[in-house]
Amino acid sequence: MRATKARTDLAAVWRKFKRSGAKRWRNALMEGYLPIVRYNAERIGTKLPDEVDHDDLVSAGVFGLIDALEAFDVNRGVKFETYCAPRIRGAILDELRSMDWVPRLVRSRSGKLERVTRELEATLGWTPSETEIAERLKLPRGELEKLLRDANAISQISLSRKCNETDSNKDVCEIDVIEDKRGENPVREIHKKDIKEVMMRGLTRAERLILILYYYEEMTMKEIGMTLDLSESRVSQMHSSILERLKAQLDTRQKDLVH
Repeated sequence: MRATKARTDLAAVWRKFKRSGAKRWRNALMEGYLPIVRYNAERIGTKLPDEVDHDDLVSAGVFGLIDALEAFDVNRGVKFETYCAPRIRGAILDELRSMDWVPRLVRSRSGKLERVTRELEATLGWTPSETEIAERLKLPRGELEKLLRDANAISQISLSRKCNETDSNKDVCEIDVIEDKRGENPVREIHKKDIKEVMMRGLTRAERLILILYYYEEMTMKEIGMTLDLSESRVSQMHSSILERLKAQLDTRQKDLVH
C-alpha cells in the first residue's frame, strides 16, 4: 500500500515539475530517487581504493540525476528508474576520470612499456636494460627516461590504503607491510656473494668490471662506457655476450651454488 502511494505521489510531482519546471518539484523528485544514486555509487565504490570517498561519488551521481530529471520525457512510456541509471553511472565515472592525475596517453604508453619489458625478459632471459628497452621501442634515451618517470607516477598508491583483512579489529594498511630496504637479509647477502663468485670465474677484467658496475654500482651503460673508455653500444654488446655465457655456465654449476 505504501509503495503504491509513493508511486502515486511521485507521479503527481512529475506532472507538477514538467508543467512548471520549478526547482521545488525537481528537488522533491531528487529526494525520491536519491536511493538509486546511493546504490550506483556503492556498486562502483566497491571496486575502488579505500581513499576514494563515497560521498564524492554520491555527489557526482546527483548531478547525473539532475540531468536525467531535466531531460526525461514522461510521455515515452519508459520507467524513469531505467532511464536515469546509465546517466548516474556515467556522471560518477566522469568524476573518477577527472580525479585521475595521469593522462590516458601516459597510461597507454606505460602499458606498452610494461608489455615490451615482459617480452624482452622472455626473449633474453634476463631483466632488460634501459638501452635494450629503448632500442625495442625505438625511442631516444631521454624520452624513455620520461616514460619511466610517468610509469612510476601511475604506480603511486596511498600508504594509508587498506591492503588486507585481518581477524583483529585493526586494519592493515600499505605502510604496515611495506618492505624496509634499509635492513640487510643475511641469507640473501650470502647467496649474492656465492653467485658473484661463480659469475666472476673465467671472465676478463673488463667483463668483471661491466657486471660489477652495472649490477652492483647501478651505473648506466653510458657511464660504464665512459669509465672503461668504450662506446655505449660496445658495452651493451659485451653485456649481452657475458650474460649468454653466464647463463650456460650457471646451468652446469648448480652444485657450486648449493654447496
